[in-house]
Amino acid sequence: MQKKLYFENLDGLKFLCFLSVFFFHSFHTEFIILKNSPIYSFIKKDIFGNGNIGVNFFFVISGFLITFLLIEEKKLNGQISINKFWLRRILRIWPLFYFCVFFGFIIFPFLKHLLGQTPNETANYINYLTFTNNFDLIKLGLPDCSVLGVLWSIAIEEQFYFVWPLIIYFFSIKKLWIPFILIILVSILFRALNDSPIILEHHTLSCMGDMTVGALGAWLINMLPKFKTFVESFSKKTISFIYIIFVLIFFFRDELLLPIYGIRIFERILIASIILF
Repeated sequence: MQKKLYFENLDGLKFLCFLSVFFFHSFHTEFIILKNSPIYSFIKKDIFGNGNIGVNFFFVISGFLITFLLIEEKKLNGQISINKFWLRRILRIWPLFYFCVFFGFIIFPFLKHLLGQTPNETANYINYLTFTNNFDLIKLGLPDCSVLGVLWSIAIEEQFYFVWPLIIYFFSIKKLWIPFILIILVSILFRALNDSPIILEHHTLSCMGDMTVGALGAWLINMLPKFKTFVESFSKKTISFIYIIFVLIFFFRDELLLPIYGIRIFERILIASIILF
């Protein structure tokens, strides 16, 4: 029986990603006194203002893990089972996702009625039923129900899970680097032609570079022993340097990467590459 692959060291990183995103969405207030407080501004903007980078981190991890596992399956069995892969994703993600959708479109408006408020949901439920709600967010803005607003990244993950096994299935393992590089280039080109904050942050073609960088890392580790040895030989100083660069980006992303158009195009790919290492 094949031993189940498990990367224990990723558990801590996943927790930090979650914590980063959690604090990014926390500390909301409607009290003017708090909003104007320098302490509130420091915590909300200076400390956790870039907490959404945790989503980038999750995308890279997903690309790495899914690709690594699919490559291992193809090497072991000669081919991957697309249906089994999709079934595992469905059982893992759909129940909670669709519960959140049900809450957002049914329970939340009902609760607002009970409290004497008027529901004002602008989101299109069709997009949420078909995992295309990130496009709904781009077009219509944040939904009335905040629970729906945070589901955009799940939509991109599901789009990735639908397409990725097809790529692994039809390309030989040795040639997987070709579609991976092409997808990264398409993502960069798309970002160059669509320089809008909401599109750069939420569009599938902008975000897919994160996952593909993770996937490319999994392919390099699997297929090029020299690359794996190169990474394993990193000194403590090199590892510390990588972490320092990431921390600087976490706290100073707006100042370092976003003001200049030429840098902004490659921003997600740069961050994803640092996350990969």
